[in-house]
Amino acid sequence: MNAKKFSPKLIIIDVDGTLVDSVPDLSFCVDETMKALGKKPWGEAQVRQWVGNGVSKLVERTLTGKLEGAPDKGEYDQAYPIFLELYAQNTSKRSHLYAGVKEGLDYLKAQGYTLGCVTNKAAQFTLPILKNLGIFDYFGLVVSGDTLEKKKPDPLPLLHSAKFFNIEPKDSLMLGDSVSDVKASRAAGFEIICMSYGYNHGNDIRDTKPDLVIDSMAQLKDYL
Repeated sequence: MNAKKFSPKLIIIDVDGTLVDSVPDLSFCVDETMKALGKKPWGEAQVRQWVGNGVSKLVERTLTGKLEGAPDKGEYDQAYPIFLELYAQNTSKRSHLYAGVKEGLDYLKAQGYTLGCVTNKAAQFTLPILKNLGIFDYFGLVVSGDTLEKKKPDPLPLLHSAKFFNIEPKDSLMLGDSVSDVKASRAAGFEIICMSYGYNHGNDIRDTKPDLVIDSMAQLKDYL
């Protein structure tokens, strides 16, 4: 057991793979997009390996079947608006909070921590999912993937958040689930705790060497 204790003034939390399992909705939209293009659907298990870098990247992966690859531009231009329309109607119909999230957020709120949310998901999808799942009001700031000119793994969203709250990066902690979260945190000078259950393209998040890996946000009280 890692005995490290954290003493942050600010805690920034990711959405997909950390707070919310959004894959059920995303995979539905991926498969319906594929059907609309006359292609074979991928299924939830495959889509789960592709989530975490925003919708545009997910659509690219949907078309190429690869984590990194450039789809045909004409095909992408056809698929992207189909996916956006589907996801606008299916942002939180199947998505749900991970076990321990509500308990963890209630603990952080009760302890008086300043909380912000930073995600690569576009604002048009981020705000509805946070509101529909009942956790929007926990956060004093929400930075979406299109709020600033850069998103994770760039440190800008984290630095922007620290500046917004007038809290130093060295006094700040991120809670995430992916290599993008770890890279952004390291570059911004934040400490980083990762969830073991999130989206990291099928790789073990421990390999990215975050400061701590936990299985549930309910465990946060043991390390803060």
